[in-house]
Amino acid sequence: MRSLILVLALLGCAHAQDECHPRQFEYDSVVCVCDSTYCDQPGIIEFPAEGSYTAVTSSRDGLRFNVETLPVSSEEDPGAVEVTLDRGNTIQTMIGFGGAFTDATGINVNSLPTEAQDLLLRSYFAPEGIGYNLCRIPIAGCDCSTRPYSYDDVEGDVELEYWSLTEEDYQYKIPLILQAQELSSQEIKFFGSPWSPPSWMKTNGMFNGSGELLKEMWQPWSEYFVKFVDAYEEQGIPLWGLTPQNEPLSGFQDWRWNTCGWTAEDMRDWLKTNLGPTLEAAGMRRLKMMVDDFNRDTLPAYVQPMLEDPDCAQYIDGTAVHWYSDRYVSANVLDETQALDPEKFILYTEACQGYDVEGPLSVMLGSWARAEDYAHYIIESMNHFSTGWVDWNLALDMQGGPNWANNFLDATIIVNAEEGEFYKQPLFYALGHLSKFVLPGAQRISTTTTQSTLDVASFLDTAGGTVVVLLNRDDNELDVSVNDGSGIYVNHRLPAKSLQTILY
Repeated sequence: MRSLILVLALLGCAHAQDECHPRQFEYDSVVCVCDSTYCDQPGIIEFPAEGSYTAVTSSRDGLRFNVETLPVSSEEDPGAVEVTLDRGNTIQTMIGFGGAFTDATGINVNSLPTEAQDLLLRSYFAPEGIGYNLCRIPIAGCDCSTRPYSYDDVEGDVELEYWSLTEEDYQYKIPLILQAQELSSQEIKFFGSPWSPPSWMKTNGMFNGSGELLKEMWQPWSEYFVKFVDAYEEQGIPLWGLTPQNEPLSGFQDWRWNTCGWTAEDMRDWLKTNLGPTLEAAGMRRLKMMVDDFNRDTLPAYVQPMLEDPDCAQYIDGTAVHWYSDRYVSANVLDETQALDPEKFILYTEACQGYDVEGPLSVMLGSWARAEDYAHYIIESMNHFSTGWVDWNLALDMQGGPNWANNFLDATIIVNAEEGEFYKQPLFYALGHLSKFVLPGAQRISTTTTQSTLDVASFLDTAGGTVVVLLNRDDNELDVSVNDGSGIYVNHRLPAKSLQTILY
């Protein structure tokens, strides 16, 4: 089925790079409007023939995945900003990019006509879309649900006899995930994250607020994970990884949405005595276990006790990071975390705009400023060992929900159910400039630039091609000369306030 979809997509290349249908709201750029009859797609964009380069550009002025193929040069542009690549210095291997299949995502996608639903999922997962390959699944409810719930809300059911998936899984998560798998021409890696255990397993008896897992529940909660993996795999959704707790220190802060508090020491002891051995006994040590799953202001302190304990570290594959403190905490903490155990990867597992405001500003339709800010930190994280970036909700409504805790947020796609249409935010294209071109297995290569308002990350593709992602944060256009020491130069002009991916 997947190969048939790929063939159809390739045959449909006449429709590749369809133009954005722009609509201006009150912010500094446009959204691209999609409905049941039309949606812009980047199309199949391949590496050009030797002696040429392809530049794909999006900008505040309205370009969206604009494609140009031009000849390379044998000389550097003497007046250009220098971008120097060291292809011999490969660093981390990339895992991928994607988003989360929350209840809110499913509710919003299902609110559209069937044809529009298909176009929305194609935008993310089909070969002509932006190639998402790494997706998060909340284990039961989260704030981006219409209610707090778990998979076993029967008080005292320590044997988990009443454990079961819910209507949210069967209506909003599983069908969309299966469709995404059908649309994709590559493997999609899925990982699960819990927000809260059943409330009766916690010290405060609540899904939210300040509370920890009761120590006598450490083993039942471990077995709960096994049931989740088994249940999803029985539905045809293989799991690639897990995080043991979403934002574990938030459970000590009386948060208004689903949470559970874990100290680093308790997390270490639970992993090595309960969760790790339980997953291993169930044949699930194949799953990638990523600890922390919180902002980088917790690093490296939170993961250090776990990684320095060999009995715990044997069950850990990587560190999961959230974006929300990146503006305030140096990226050097990522380097320090990587140095604790260079064999374990770093992966950004949650991020979104609009988290730090209330009311109508949660969603800013057409905001290039938000896209630029996002792209800046994505590129920064790549340059400090992150192996990918997983955005939060794949789709939200015009308010930034639904969200039972009224924690409204922005998203890459906003759904207007009343009009039967959806809007691709500039954020969508900001992620797409990496997700479509920086494929799993690509290696980041050392890169420098002479311009402070130019962010750059470069990658060596598995087939030997070079991918250079450039973000011009300047209000003026920039001439850039890319030099990798091979005797060829890519001399190109970046529009003001633009994001560009160069392939050669």
